[in-house]
Amino acid sequence: MIGRLNHVAIAVPDLGAATALYRDTLGATVTPPKAEPDHGVTVVFIELPNTKIELLEPLGENSPIAAFLAKSPSGGIHHVCYEVDDILAARDRLKASGARVLGTGEPKIGAHGKPVLFLHPKDFNGTLVELEQA
Repeated sequence: MIGRLNHVAIAVPDLGAATALYRDTLGATVTPPKAEPDHGVTVVFIELPNTKIELLEPLGENSPIAAFLAKSPSGGIHHVCYEVDDILAARDRLKASGARVLGTGEPKIGAHGKPVLFLHPKDFNGTLVELEQA
């Protein structure tokens, strides 16, 4: 059901500093920052030959990333994102297997302009999983 690894997301307390680290120290290609109000984050993507790294900074006080950073002030891995061919079929299969889909269970549009869903970390070895329609 899952396809290729789309990205690994890292929550950061300072998006500018994290962007500079990847761009200037590691020599990576970094996209411009993009606010995602529906998800409560500002993101940049580090483009790698085989996948991406998503850096997440809270956008507003109610951001889920703010809560994550309250527990891990220096940041850390927030989630992994896998591609699926059909997000609704994947959701239905997962729910039938007992996996919990976060939120309403209806896909939202993610940072790549494609439908996404998140799966409860307690169902996936403590890892928040994002599914993105390929």
